[in-house]
Amino acid sequence: MKPTSARDRLESALGRIDDPQGEGARACLTVYRDQAKAAADAADARAKAGVSLGPIDGTIVSIKDLFDVAGEVTRVGSKVFAEEGKPAAADAPVVRRLRAGGAVIVAKTNMSEFAYTGIGANPHFGTPGNPADRKRVPGGSSSGAAVAAADGMCEIAIGTDTGGSCRIPGALCGIVGYKPSRQRIPTNGAFPLSYSVDSIGPIARSVDACARADAVMANETYVPLEPVPLGGLRIGVAVGYSLENLDETVDLKFSEAVARLNKAGAHISEEKLSLLDEMAQVNSKGGVQPAEAFSIHRDLLSRRADAIDPNVSVRLERARNISAADYIDMVRERARLIRMMDIRIADVDVLAWPTTPTVAPTMQEVAAPDEFARRNAMLLRNTVIVNFFDLCAISVPIPRGSGLPAGFMLVARNGQDQRLFRIAAAVERLFAA
Repeated sequence: MKPTSARDRLESALGRIDDPQGEGARACLTVYRDQAKAAADAADARAKAGVSLGPIDGTIVSIKDLFDVAGEVTRVGSKVFAEEGKPAAADAPVVRRLRAGGAVIVAKTNMSEFAYTGIGANPHFGTPGNPADRKRVPGGSSSGAAVAAADGMCEIAIGTDTGGSCRIPGALCGIVGYKPSRQRIPTNGAFPLSYSVDSIGPIARSVDACARADAVMANETYVPLEPVPLGGLRIGVAVGYSLENLDETVDLKFSEAVARLNKAGAHISEEKLSLLDEMAQVNSKGGVQPAEAFSIHRDLLSRRADAIDPNVSVRLERARNISAADYIDMVRERARLIRMMDIRIADVDVLAWPTTPTVAPTMQEVAAPDEFARRNAMLLRNTVIVNFFDLCAISVPIPRGSGLPAGFMLVARNGQDQRLFRIAAAVERLFAA
């Protein structure tokens, strides 16, 4: 029988973290054992008294290693930050909101250094193995978050998503990852990768769990999810760029998923998004996000480049010569394209395409720097579209049988988060049938 008290569920999570045969040591960099037990006991006392602080009261939650916690150094997955950082003066706003909502924060989870790869490897603290195959990468940058949620070390993991960092590991680990409309959740107190693009989202084993955490972090009233009827739902499958060079597993599973939705009565249309070509033109100047990432880390690159993951430092260095004029042009062009994409997709309820073009590569397959770079770019290819155009999106696992996990990404206009959750809940239910 599944334990129901917060304390029992916490003890189960701690048991998973402490399992010497598991991934706890690599997935969870800080474990808040005593604080979590006190929070769980308080949640149980409230439940006994018939009092609730909201939809995540008593839920076991982990937070990514880039969120400020008062009195602690914010490592950001970096040995240099661990050595040189100063303790945070206060909890990040999202951490405060989670605590106020009764969350039992159990651990800080591992990540790609500076949140800057979609692979999820970390040479400093170890790379947690993918729950579907421990020889494979978990996806990133919220690597430990997805492994912790999939392996039962927590019930909801809080990550960040600047180019796919919640959705990629969610997809590769076979669970749900959410990227919100970025303005809904405050990002201060989360160490930045890109000021213009960063967003904060949940990773969990269900759409509903993600929706509950999202509501608390956005300081919104949670409304229990009522899945939308699939009959007549307008789903635009983005053809072209996002469907190119899919591996065999993703190609087959995505096609099967679309066929199931069509059979369930959804209206499937093929959508050619020419705006993606214009996005590529903007990014040909170097990209907004890389320019901002370099500006954040340029001093460290000058002082301690040898102490940074080489796969991260090479990406940061690539943006060194982006001019101020090109950066301004990119920001202005991106703003124009965001407005155009909002208009372009107004006639569908949701867009859909595979979360990642491939399943998780093995750690051996990404051992060489050139292959790491190639596969990293491939994993980010489909998710980064959402961030560029300032949309919201969710990755729902496609039924995989005995195969490796693949994600089905649903994408909606900025501000349509609540409806997107209801659509995702309907898709999740269909896939589970």
